[in-house]
Amino acid sequence: MNIIEKDGSYIGTLTGWIDTAEAEHFMKELKPLLENADKSIEIDCSKLDYICSLGLRGLLLLRKESVAKGGKLVLTHVEGEIQKIFTLTGFYKLFDIK
Repeated sequence: MNIIEKDGSYIGTLTGWIDTAEAEHFMKELKPLLENADKSIEIDCSKLDYICSLGLRGLLLLRKESVAKGGKLVLTHVEGEIQKIFTLTGFYKLFDIK
C-alpha cells in the first residue's frame, strides 16, 4: 500500500493481491492510518485485484478506529471482483464507498 498525506488527509492506494500470505504485511502498512484515524482517510481500490478475509478484517479495523476517533473513512474505486467480494461479504453496506 502506498500512503500519501495531503492537507491533513491521507490517501492509501491498495495494489495487487492482499491474500493470506500478504495479510500480516498489510496490517503493518495500515498502522500509520490507524494512528491517524481521527483524520479523513481515503482508500483507493482501483489497483486492487483481490482481498482475502484477513485483508477485509484490516479494513474493518480501520473503519472501527475511524468511527471511534471521529475521523472519516471513504473507499473509492471498489469495482469488478473487489465489488463482488464486498457485496458477498456484506462489507458494501459497512463502508462509505464512492
